[in-house]
Amino acid sequence: MTNTGHDTTAATDTAPWQAEVDAHKRAMPPQRLIGNGMDYADVTELYGLADSGVPWADAGARVGARIAAGAADAAAAGHLLTARADYLRASACYRVGQVPLPDTDPRKKPMYHKLIEYYGAAGALAEPPVEHVGIAYQDAELRGWLLHPAEVSKPPVVIVMGGFDGWREEYHVGATYLLARGVAVLLVDGPGQGETRVLQGLHLTQGAPKAFSAMVDHLQADDRLSDRVGIWGNSMGGFLAALVAATDPRIAACCVNGGTVRPAEILDRYHRFITKVQALLGISDPDEARSVMETFVLTESALSSLTCPLHVMHGTPDQVFLIDSARALYDGAGSTDKTFSEFPDGDHCIYNHSHDKHTRIADWFADRLNDEGDPR
Repeated sequence: MTNTGHDTTAATDTAPWQAEVDAHKRAMPPQRLIGNGMDYADVTELYGLADSGVPWADAGARVGARIAAGAADAAAAGHLLTARADYLRASACYRVGQVPLPDTDPRKKPMYHKLIEYYGAAGALAEPPVEHVGIAYQDAELRGWLLHPAEVSKPPVVIVMGGFDGWREEYHVGATYLLARGVAVLLVDGPGQGETRVLQGLHLTQGAPKAFSAMVDHLQADDRLSDRVGIWGNSMGGFLAALVAATDPRIAACCVNGGTVRPAEILDRYHRFITKVQALLGISDPDEARSVMETFVLTESALSSLTCPLHVMHGTPDQVFLIDSARALYDGAGSTDKTFSEFPDGDHCIYNHSHDKHTRIADWFADRLNDEGDPR
């Protein structure tokens, strides 16, 4: 838990919200927030407001609104680099603020629209501009952001996604490392995640690989891109990335960061996390949600079909998904080109080694996707 300078022992009596605030801090520690787009000062301000009794979501919105106003002023003055950076900061504040809200909370959708608005405003100032894309799927759309590297003709592309509550915009920083190496990025919310769930109403089912195959269809139909497509999943998204790579032979390289062969293992240690699972699946009954989540497993047969180049990255002390689960995924995969990156002090998804994580992954993808040969 972050030391905010407050006497948390005394706060037990005087601040009934403190336990909830501390839980949010544990789920969203500074290294995660800063490594994925928030400024240190913004994290400090958010924490301070939450510790003072401002509800977490309202605190995130307050900080985000202030930064967005400054971004608009900078844009009006012609300071476009500043405006772009501050729109990204504002979007990150709204993203972090809305995380604890259930989908039924009336603040959820307005905050989600704001994080999209400000990420889009930043993307419009990029060169080339970032594109907000929708991919038809089950009478709705899978929603994402397509980022192109500058001055690269027909680059390969990597699909990047998060997990239970770490959604696409959180991985913008990691995407910049790929862009710098000439690789395009589709930051995407899969079924049950982010905009695809909150605004499109799509939830995770056993048909998830079909959703990601629709993304591959979309990317390979874009004549500005090459047909070489990689996939990078974080946390629960790592499980999905491996599942997709095992079922769609068009995936040319797969990275699993902080993943597992059995996502339900998190419920063995953190029973209250069932609310996140319910939201992902769109199931109101917690027992039913647990039963359905237990059906998501990478079997030996499935892993043997994962034959593209594979990079598994994990922190030794990770308690969200255990290191043994990551090793089981790596050992069971049928790929002959496999890399296992273990961080002895790494937290979940290696938030505490952000730059090293991003350089390793980006270099790995660039080496494999920019090779014209078939790496299988």
